[in-house]
Amino acid sequence: MSWHWKTIATVWVLAIVGAVLTGVLATPASTISWIGLTLALCTLVTLGLQIATRTKEGYVKRVTMSITGAIVILVVATIVALV
Repeated sequence: MSWHWKTIATVWVLAIVGAVLTGVLATPASTISWIGLTLALCTLVTLGLQIATRTKEGYVKRVTMSITGAIVILVVATIVALV
């Protein structure tokens, strides 16, 4: 399972990059929309990466960890953007 962490971390890095780009490039009125789009992209990438691993064992756990981590990152980014 140790190499599966790379797929989980990839989604978290994607969430961080999306949050930073949103903070830098988005207008205050469109920040929430771009955060939502970033979460949608993270979800799609998560599903694609986990299916690409071709490993059934732990699939739900890996997807849950990827998406939960992305949500936590994006919630923090949203709080920072709104303050």
